[in-house]
Amino acid sequence: MRASLGLLSLLLALVGVSSFVFLVVAIATDFWYIIDASKLETSRNGTDALSSHSGLWRTCRVRSECYPLINPFWQENANITDSHRQLLYMHGTFVILMPLSLILMIFGGMTGFISILARAYLLLLMTGLLFLFGALVTLTGISVYIAYSAAAFEEAVCLLRSKDLLVEVDIRFGWSLALVWISFVAEVLTGAVFLLAARVVGLKRRREQAL
Repeated sequence: MRASLGLLSLLLALVGVSSFVFLVVAIATDFWYIIDASKLETSRNGTDALSSHSGLWRTCRVRSECYPLINPFWQENANITDSHRQLLYMHGTFVILMPLSLILMIFGGMTGFISILARAYLLLLMTGLLFLFGALVTLTGISVYIAYSAAAFEEAVCLLRSKDLLVEVDIRFGWSLALVWISFVAEVLTGAVFLLAARVVGLKRRREQAL
């Protein structure tokens, strides 16, 4: 029984830390969405000014400085379209959800450490559910970001005079978003292992009470 809990504790440490690190790196980097216009720039003998990559907080041009995205929480009553306002709401949503998932993970890590040391059934169970809830928050943030990217692309297409330019532009999600997916999977696995640990502790208590 002790060996089982020891192996579960080691597994929890590995997947829990991995999930946390991947999410921190993803939030801190600016490769969620990549626009590669190198073909278009080469054909026009231009520079790399059109290519860019963006994260949750800012957009970076190749060979240029990064600049912050529009603040989604501004309260000014500006003259913007409904579609633009919807983009701001979506941006504000995933900007909140991703750090919230990180906070839940930190809190879950603290309660998980205490629950493993104390072999507390209820605390292990609650920690597992907390990690699963955090994974749900992460998944919601990912879904909102993907929907936001699609809506922003449609908005940009409507503003383009020539749709033929898109043929030479490569638009894709970057490795930062891939790290979030890995973090999500690790977070789900962490929650599941905590629930398994709670079951192991619960079975041990039942055996002790039956003796």
